[in-house]
Amino acid sequence: MRILGHRGASADFPENTLEAFEGAVAQRADGVELDVMVCGSGELVVCHDEWLDRLAGRHWEVATTPWRKLKQADVGSLLGFPPARIPLLAEVFDALPKDFVVNVELKCDTVDDRGLSVSVGAFLRARGEFERVFVSSFNPLCLVRLARAFPELKRGFLLDPDKAWWPQASVWLPLVAKTSVHPHFSACTPARVNAWHERGWQVAAWTVDDPDEARSLRAMGVEWLITNQPAALRQVLSGA
Repeated sequence: MRILGHRGASADFPENTLEAFEGAVAQRADGVELDVMVCGSGELVVCHDEWLDRLAGRHWEVATTPWRKLKQADVGSLLGFPPARIPLLAEVFDALPKDFVVNVELKCDTVDDRGLSVSVGAFLRARGEFERVFVSSFNPLCLVRLARAFPELKRGFLLDPDKAWWPQASVWLPLVAKTSVHPHFSACTPARVNAWHERGWQVAAWTVDDPDEARSLRAMGVEWLITNQPAALRQVLSGA
């Protein structure tokens, strides 16, 4: 079983920052999960929230705010950490070891993704990163666009526990997932995990911080745990 740091080692560092990703490396994760979106001036930025109220106390919309302004926002202090800033996707890849797995989540809830999916695919192709990266999204339209432009790129579909199960698991998942399925850990059962494996998909369960849940998922055959606490889960899984 392999461990991905959720937005980095986000229990100990401000989420989706270089500090969090470097922390995940130090905590012996196998890789990281991160969120990417297009900012107002077109750059690919690593951030989860559409608006920066929670992260920085600023009512700035990422999609309409230029990078020169976004990089001034402190996204650490409000979360109880030292000051930190939003990184560019390129900065994150520059900072990570070359063998570190990266799960890039496309953050877009709308039909029009403003070029996000194709831009991420082009970025990964230009850097030669297809082998260690898999791209996921809750938005199946993003994955459709990605599949059309970059069919060889690994794709995983995120299953939303707050939405109806059948359309996601029975319609969209077979259409857009290439290599993996990404359910909330509570949606994992032995029968479902076996069925997903029979389709050739690996399972990446999120967000798992409880040791007993981690052991249960491992017993089901789940390949990836996405966690806020890579060090703690590494210790649990190494000793059990």
